[in-house]
Amino acid sequence: MLDGHGRVAMITGAGRGIGFALAETLHARGYALSLGLRDPAAAAARFAHLDPARLHLGRFVAEDWEGQARWVEAAAARYGRLDVLVNNAGVTSRATIRDATEAQCDAIWAVNCKAPLRMIQLCLPHLERAGSGRVVNIASLSGKRVRNDNVLYNMTKFAVLALTHNARRLGWESGVRAMAICPSFVRTDMTAGATAIAAERMTDPADLAALVATLIALPNTAAVAELIVNCRLEDTV
Repeated sequence: MLDGHGRVAMITGAGRGIGFALAETLHARGYALSLGLRDPAAAAARFAHLDPARLHLGRFVAEDWEGQARWVEAAAARYGRLDVLVNNAGVTSRATIRDATEAQCDAIWAVNCKAPLRMIQLCLPHLERAGSGRVVNIASLSGKRVRNDNVLYNMTKFAVLALTHNARRLGWESGVRAMAICPSFVRTDMTAGATAIAAERMTDPADLAALVATLIALPNTAAVAELIVNCRLEDTV
């Protein structure tokens, strides 16, 4: 197992939900963090309990590719290395085939697909130099099967799976291991309006974070490409 001490993890969308849980979990395991936030100054108080020597806050806006480059450069300059990238930021959509618009399609594609692609592109040289770099894409069970009519969300999560396997192939010989985490309902703001299952029966973000922490600590010889996490029984998975 790889020790988190001395390793650096970047997390997009770290201000709440799964991203916040990941930040707390990885920090507790010794990682130094660079957290991507839309408004770092406004979010700083949420992370006041973390060791400032192992904390860097950067501005992450999914649609701003140049801004992402500045964040990665700043994180690498701060720590001198990057070991883990977690593409966590994402948005949902209830648009269906019948009513989806081009603007809706472009908006969700920018956040759920283009931003993770750009972040991998920027971080890959650093991860390759580390020799045991890790890419974690927070996908969804909606990228493995379709159980609703939310076509744009489903399409983007299937695309994230393709991106993950491309990154896995590209970085393999350099020790980079890419993986997709595919949860069902997780108790976050995104699922607050869900009616299919009660909130107390959804996966806790802290439990998902613990799984991610375990996976990125595995050695290069025990790589997990996809992890399905469900809070209910489904005969299709």
